[in-house]
Formats: sequence, C-alpha cells, structure tokens
Amino acid sequence: MGSTVAVTDQTFEEEVLKSTIPVLVDFWAEWCGPCKMIAPILDKLSTEYEGKLKIAKVDVDSNAEKAGEYGVRGIPTLLIFNPGNPQPADQIVGALPEATLRARIDKVIS
Repeated sequence: MGSTVAVTDQTFEEEVLKSTIPVLVDFWAEWCGPCKMIAPILDKLSTEYEGKLKIAKVDVDSNAEKAGEYGVRGIPTLLIFNPGNPQPADQIVGALPEATLRARIDKVIS
C-alpha cells in the first residue's frame, strides 16, 4: 500500500531530486483548508501510482527554504519532478478535482 512521504528542507534532495521515479511534491500547511481538501486525494493516488510516482509532502511552515527556492507563493502548490531533473515538469496551484489532478500527473509521467 502506498503512502505519502514527509519531506523536509534537509531531505528534499535525497527524497525528490535523487528519486528514481517521478515525484509529486505537495507544499502545504496544517492551517490551509484547500490543503486538507486534497490530502485524501493524494493519499489515494499514492496507492494507485505506487511504484510509478512518489508523493511527498513539505510543510511550508517548518520548511520554508525549498518553498522559497521553487517560488511557492500560495498553497497548496503541487510540483511534479521527473527523475534527474531539478526543475519541475509541472506546477499546480490550488485544490483541483481528482480527475484533473490525475490527468496532469499522467501527462507528466507517461
């Protein structure tokens, strides 16, 4: 069963940039309503895409460095990284419906 991975500024490079599979990074915060709305969707997708996509969560309140580095201004912001590329292949800002999110993921990882 898949699960999301908590990532910090210190573990970002190892968990995201050095991953051998694509990674969707969810920049979120505990107080963010839309972040809470998409959390169950991301949990579900982590199971469905197990082995094909890693889903990582970065709490922006305690890990502001990477959020700033990637220009995260609003949350939730989802960045999808392909293996070996430090630049995101896609950026999604805001809570999207599951079908839309799935389509954006499939476009990047297919």
